[in-house]
Amino acid sequence: MIGNYLFKILILALLLATGLIKLKAQGVNQEENLYTEITHQDSILFNAFNNHDLETFKSVFATDLEFFHDKGGLTDYNYTVESFKNTIAKNNGLNRQLVKGSLEIHPIKDYGAIQIGSHTFCHPENGKMDCGTFKFVHIWKKTPTGWKITRVISYNH
Repeated sequence: MIGNYLFKILILALLLATGLIKLKAQGVNQEENLYTEITHQDSILFNAFNNHDLETFKSVFATDLEFFHDKGGLTDYNYTVESFKNTIAKNNGLNRQLVKGSLEIHPIKDYGAIQIGSHTFCHPENGKMDCGTFKFVHIWKKTPTGWKITRVISYNH
């Protein structure tokens, strides 16, 4: 009788462990998918930035964007778009590259994701590249029409 009881407990433990392993694997797959999705969105945003593609650049941000900059303060969607238009008009070769290995992506339940990383902006000046590396946080919202950045924190300038 005790042997039968222990056998049932062992079977139950194996079933629970198998279920937990499946749940853990599903969680890992979801996090990998989220990482892939947000990394792709980041590339869309900064390909648009580097190629002066205003319409694509605008489409990545929510119209209720809040952009926090450690030196420039709080700005909004319209300011961000106008600032990008000014960057395009200068045509000074400014480009952005993500710092390899710096990216972190974390889910936000029932909202989207947090993207944390570092990026380097460079432009030619006096015959050489002038570069700066800065930190950022993007809050991404998953909407029916796709991913949108709702909040930006840009710091360490």
